[in-house]
Amino acid sequence: MSAGRKTLKLLNNAETLLCEALLAVFVVILFAQIIARQLFGYNIAWSEELSTYMFVWFAYLGAVVAAKMSAHNRVTVHFQFMPKWLSKSMLTFADLLWVAFNMYFVWLSYDFVFNRMNLFWKSQTLGVPMKYIYMILPLAFTLMSLRILWNVYLRVFKSIEPLDPEQEEIQKLKHSADKASA
Repeated sequence: MSAGRKTLKLLNNAETLLCEALLAVFVVILFAQIIARQLFGYNIAWSEELSTYMFVWFAYLGAVVAAKMSAHNRVTVHFQFMPKWLSKSMLTFADLLWVAFNMYFVWLSYDFVFNRMNLFWKSQTLGVPMKYIYMILPLAFTLMSLRILWNVYLRVFKSIEPLDPEQEEIQKLKHSADKASA
């Protein structure tokens, strides 16, 4: 695999890798806090605050990963009763509305973080400017919009329907059942 392809694959999976790293680190921090408190009677003051911020970043980046995998919860059962072109159009319209909402939220959160937030607001124990903590809002909603638009592109122009992992697994099981019965 060429260096360009490896870099592209790494960028494509950046949110997933960051989510995995955040999850692992904040679980270790919380575990260390529990051990320190229960066994040694010592409290790691910054651990709960850092793990909370890491969890918030994890949750927002997890939403980006779900958008990438087309795994967000949505009601689509009614699309089964429509012609294929209409269900595809309605799903695309719904996704574009979702992107419009995300872009409005990006604008609001960007304005809050960069224009309205006091520069002197800092986290209690870490002393980190809160601007860096809240930076996840415009970042996550921008990334989510890009992932949604990519899925729309695949659906509309490439006729590839991105399926969430559960749907892929169901289709594999149906395919193997069809092979077994034939």
